[in-house]
Amino acid sequence: MEDRVAALEEQVAALTARLDGSSPEVGERVAGTEDVFWALEGLKRRVAGGAGAVLYTGAVEPAEGERYEWQYGVAAADLLAMDWSAAAASLSALAHPVRLLLLREVLSGRHAAAELSEVEGLGTTGQLYHHLRQLVSAGWLRTNGRGQYIVPAERVVPLLVTLTAATR
Repeated sequence: MEDRVAALEEQVAALTARLDGSSPEVGERVAGTEDVFWALEGLKRRVAGGAGAVLYTGAVEPAEGERYEWQYGVAAADLLAMDWSAAAASLSALAHPVRLLLLREVLSGRHAAAELSEVEGLGTTGQLYHHLRQLVSAGWLRTNGRGQYIVPAERVVPLLVTLTAATR
């Protein structure tokens, strides 16, 4: 137990130092952070000597019986060189509180348009379908043609990562 407490104290001290602005130099090892930054450490080993990379990964169970696992990485040079304006439509579709509420409800297990129309704050039926069309058009939702909507499996973790980035 003492060893576990000591390890936790080391990790907290290392994280506190980073939050206080006394971050280590790039590449410098900080005692006790290997477990905290296990994904980052793995990424750095994979791209050693390069310009770096961005990785996001997740394993989530947003509703009963649903599980999504996703991992995606891209070289930093490729990301910085791409045309960012190509992402505008996808990001714009998320830039409305009703659409974010719709996505949350669909991830929580409400898939039918009729179920979604019962959610407070979504507006009229016409407004609901307008927002659903926007999300389908941008790829954040998919429909099976019978009034059922899902967040495509390949978009669940990216959506949650985008929300995480927006709320940091």
